[in-house]
Amino acid sequence: MAGRRVNVNVGVLGHIDSGKTALARALSTTASTAAFDKQPQSRERGITLDLGFSCFVVPLPGDEPGTGDTQLQVTLVDCPGHASLIRTIIGGAQIIDLMMLVIDVTKGMQTQSAECLVIGQIACQKLVVVLNKIDLLAEGKRQAAIDKMTKKMQKTLENTKFRGAPIIPVAAKPGGPEAPETEAPQGISELIELLKSHISIPARDPSGPFLMSVDHCFSIKGQGTVMTGTILSGTISLGDNVEIPALKVVKKVKSMQMFHTPVTSAIQGDRLGICVTQFDPKLLERGLVCAPESLHTIHAALISVEKIPYFRGPLQTKAKFHITVGHETVMGRMLFFSPAPDNFDLEPTVDSFDLSREYLFQEQYLCKDSTPTATEGGDEVDRKAGDTPGSRCPRQQWALVEFEKPVTCPRLCLVIGSRLDADIHTNTCRLAFHGVLLQGLEDKNYTESFLPALRVYKLKHKHGLVERVMDDYSVIGRSLFKKETNIQLFVGLKVQLSTGEQGIIDSAFGQSGKFKIHIPGGLSPESKKILTPTLKKRSRAGRGETTKQEEGTERPEPMQPVTLSLSFKRYVFDTQKRMVQTP
Repeated sequence: MAGRRVNVNVGVLGHIDSGKTALARALSTTASTAAFDKQPQSRERGITLDLGFSCFVVPLPGDEPGTGDTQLQVTLVDCPGHASLIRTIIGGAQIIDLMMLVIDVTKGMQTQSAECLVIGQIACQKLVVVLNKIDLLAEGKRQAAIDKMTKKMQKTLENTKFRGAPIIPVAAKPGGPEAPETEAPQGISELIELLKSHISIPARDPSGPFLMSVDHCFSIKGQGTVMTGTILSGTISLGDNVEIPALKVVKKVKSMQMFHTPVTSAIQGDRLGICVTQFDPKLLERGLVCAPESLHTIHAALISVEKIPYFRGPLQTKAKFHITVGHETVMGRMLFFSPAPDNFDLEPTVDSFDLSREYLFQEQYLCKDSTPTATEGGDEVDRKAGDTPGSRCPRQQWALVEFEKPVTCPRLCLVIGSRLDADIHTNTCRLAFHGVLLQGLEDKNYTESFLPALRVYKLKHKHGLVERVMDDYSVIGRSLFKKETNIQLFVGLKVQLSTGEQGIIDSAFGQSGKFKIHIPGGLSPESKKILTPTLKKRSRAGRGETTKQEEGTERPEPMQPVTLSLSFKRYVFDTQKRMVQTP
């Protein structure tokens, strides 16, 4: 273990122009191939356009038993702060162990710094707030301004999981970008000490298949193509075969480096460059590399869902969101569902999805600010979002996501849904929800092969009236169906009378949507009394004739209306559209 470097990834996130790249440069002793705005477009525009990586090495903090002379390598992941590059930020945040939120001390929290804080809450456990550009504050009022901004940031963090996180003032590049390099950064050594005290060595698991998130790809003449990234799971050694799922090719590992130092093996959490036999690097700017046949390409997925509280507006079924899975962002159409009402309080399951259970379809994700959206279609009412019994919210909710194009990703990976088409200049959070991918659907024809097994149902409620009694065991009902409804489909379904009896739909009665109901237990004397008609008009029957009770003629009305209710489930993915009633 002697000489071994333990790698931790520290994300550098914040609003555009808060000085993230300058901070990473001030902290770093070794620059990786991707670091410090080397891209021509970045240099021209003066902003970071992609993830940049650099590192510094310090002695391993604490008395870690058996570590020998192990060193701690802190890899800095410099994420772009520009709003239009949030896809890249999300990709970067998924590989970090600790987040540094960089705030321009003269401006405070801004739109993208707020979005970065939201991503941090989803993707990592620890936060350090860096108040940068303190050199721009007037010297006489500097400490007062720092104290004021520190209090503001403490208040901002109060209702997040980062409550009480350390806040430190620095000047990463005194005098600004154009200032001479002779100006020494301020507060950097204190920041390094703070990071050392807050970095806990993550438990790295060598088991499981090799999986690496690639963020840069380039070729070296005469050697091959290099893919740089962070190992998400497993280990890799020289000579191993790796698969590039996006290109459907398997390549052999020729050499490996960690920040220009050749290595023969690497483990989960390490930042690594892998050189393989030549391929066109433009085909894989970013994506995943894995052990052969360990990843699958999916067309849809079942995910657990948690709404991000800062997102304004509902999460609606059939709506499209930008779905980020790893470094891929694709459009996806949502269908939200919850447990059946009796199971709202069940303990959430974080790593599996139970296909044997039944689930309740929702028009939108249920949360405390959901407004009831129960709508009436003719005489039929669906129970929809916000219309749950007692307006309770379930402890866990899910969604079916149908991707517009296939994605390659591991099971149980982080999923983030966003509205990246929202106006970037408005002060609103574009991150809508996050969750875990529980089951990927690989079959292109999943609508036929898989979805019928997903028992998501809608509750349907219909209401009508008893028109009259035929005999002790049968009544005629109306106003439950439209004239054109095929009543034959409903024959055999149970209906409830407001007088307490239960009936069964027996047959259609005439052509105007009326129907005959059989009452197996018979009508009670009280019900018969209520249903006894009072004649509105005297019928004109001839001598010795009885008036024929024909459909459409005026009928005597019961003394008071007796209502009928029909309730049933209809499974969303049942191709036969059957109506099911609980026994």
